[in-house]
Amino acid sequence: MSRKYFVLLSLCAVTFGFTLPVKTGEWKPLFNGKNFNGWDTYLGPDLDDKGNAITKTPLGLNNDPRHVFTIIKEDNENIIRVSGENWGAIITKNDYENYHLQLQFKWGKLQWGQKKSGHKDSGLLYHSVGKYGADYGAWMRAQEFQIEEGNCGDFWGCAGGTADIPVTKRLENDYIYNPQGDLLTFSEGNKQGRHCTKQGTSVENAPGEWNTLDLYCHGDTSIHVVNGKVAMVLYHNSQADNGNLSPLNKGKIQLQSEGAEIYYRHIQIQPISQLPAELIKQ
Repeated sequence: MSRKYFVLLSLCAVTFGFTLPVKTGEWKPLFNGKNFNGWDTYLGPDLDDKGNAITKTPLGLNNDPRHVFTIIKEDNENIIRVSGENWGAIITKNDYENYHLQLQFKWGKLQWGQKKSGHKDSGLLYHSVGKYGADYGAWMRAQEFQIEEGNCGDFWGCAGGTADIPVTKRLENDYIYNPQGDLLTFSEGNKQGRHCTKQGTSVENAPGEWNTLDLYCHGDTSIHVVNGKVAMVLYHNSQADNGNLSPLNKGKIQLQSEGAEIYYRHIQIQPISQLPAELIKQ
């Protein structure tokens, strides 16, 4: 069965109601509000203001001399602060599959290096597998739910992450998610590249206000939701090695440090039996 035909069948099933209620498990916090138990940190090499590595040696695993990742108290609640000074991530020790992940984020004020100007940047990386620092010396292979001012919800494939996404082409190498569009493959090195833009205009809240992200993953499909609005649906999540594709449907979760101060809280996850039909058809 072709990939496009499979997606059409899925959409028809949603449209005509051939779905069962979604079964969910209890919410489990991934951040305990006290410390980074259950998480590792990884930081890449020091960078100059143009994004070039000063040395080829990463700071590495659980070595954070500049305190890029800390826990602070705000309004009587402990939250995670990511300074953004070095590129890297906090990474769950456990792998996850078939889940609904929810978290909240808001921007700080600091920006660093080549990111001193322009949009503040971070990311939620899921289905993270393989070597630490595989992407830009800072992140594992993964699918990225983009967290960037004005572009929250976009897709990036990190270090071989690949997905099929229905899109409309706007400009050369510029594709926007469209549920009724042509199903194209996004991967580093191919014609479309590894980036796809969310649908619609930005629905992010004003700087300094909290935003809610929901990520749904089941089988080889995932859904990015920003403040209750579907940004895109990704099909056939996979990973590319020397032109060969293999499944990419489970892995660790990474929260990026990428040149901007950002805060995270209320990080929780629950198992799901299938994807919510009402989200796929948006």
